[in-house]
Amino acid sequence: MLGWDITDYGLNDFAKTGFSLITIRNGNQHRKDKYPKTYAEKLLMVRDGQHAPMHYHAYKMEDIINRGGGNILITVYNSTEDGQLADTDVKVTQDGRTYRVPAGTAVRLKPGESITIYQYMYHDFNVEPGTGAVLLGEVSMCNDDNTDNFFYEAIGRFPAIEEDVPPYRLLCNEYPVARP
Repeated sequence: MLGWDITDYGLNDFAKTGFSLITIRNGNQHRKDKYPKTYAEKLLMVRDGQHAPMHYHAYKMEDIINRGGGNILITVYNSTEDGQLADTDVKVTQDGRTYRVPAGTAVRLKPGESITIYQYMYHDFNVEPGTGAVLLGEVSMCNDDNTDNFFYEAIGRFPAIEEDVPPYRLLCNEYPVARP
């Protein structure tokens, strides 16, 4: 699923809940014989006023880097075994420094700063109001948006698009199925 992507999480309010992204590199954890890369790389654009909902990954660990623009706030929680928000301190690794924060803390990343998101660590993204759009970089383990996004609230990952003209560029989830 390389290429560009947009999402409104099926909520039909992209200006409030959503973002744009480009997957530059990605292996495939289910087809290691054909796609042996163990890593992925993405660029994400989050506009001022946009929000990406609370979620975690069971397989993927990722570094999120503020590549420029405003400040991003990443609220963090641990997940319980049944997928709820745990009321336990969260281990945060930010730019090589590891510390603990109370559940529900919003960690601020200014341009150039990064955070490691561990497996089963709930996180969301909010642009700090008034600081402007943010370009994020993601360097992670292989990414599978179809099976490794666990949202706290029941929402979708990909938007429903009603095409009124043939698409000029396909989204990453619209490519025809490749033959082996």
